[in-house]
Amino acid sequence: MFTKKDIPRLKQDLTIQTNLLGIDLTLKTRWGVFSPRSIDDGTELFMKHLRISNDDKCLDLGCGYGPIGLAVAKSCPQGEVHMVDKDFVAVELSNINVKLNHINNAQAYLSNAFLSVNKTNYFDKILSNVPAKVGREQLSIILYDAYDALKPNGKIMFVSINGLRHFIKDNFKSVFGNYKKLKQGQKYTISQAIK
Repeated sequence: MFTKKDIPRLKQDLTIQTNLLGIDLTLKTRWGVFSPRSIDDGTELFMKHLRISNDDKCLDLGCGYGPIGLAVAKSCPQGEVHMVDKDFVAVELSNINVKLNHINNAQAYLSNAFLSVNKTNYFDKILSNVPAKVGREQLSIILYDAYDALKPNGKIMFVSINGLRHFIKDNFKSVFGNYKKLKQGQKYTISQAIK
């Protein structure tokens, strides 16, 4: 247990130095956001199997402090990246990290899934490190909204814990009519569907 004298130190932002998609990033994080000490294993696996085009328009759904969205933005300098999260601290940190890494084609904003996204046939890729407790109802909302937000031939790509892989597979097939497992690691699976 920490003592009261530890609290000022614990309130300070943490810093992660990482390399994702071959890009060096400095990321500010805080206690209370997902994986504040280091990039989580699911994101690490996801980034090793992600391919981004120079002019992609991407959505990072549930961006946290922004590791996926920021690396993707640096990989598509002619494109743009929208990063959304329902946690205002995550959005604040993502926007701090956009400035810290001198990225001009990405922005983070508060949105419960697609509630504030308001884009139709717009994105080339929708990317997410899906929370383990997403729930059937919320996943259905997310996938149908994602279908509408993607351009024809756009891709949705999720990384999830292996325990969710059949759930994701069944739901991708139901909404998109297709499913492809890109990689299954020891703990995580990367899934894809195409509009």
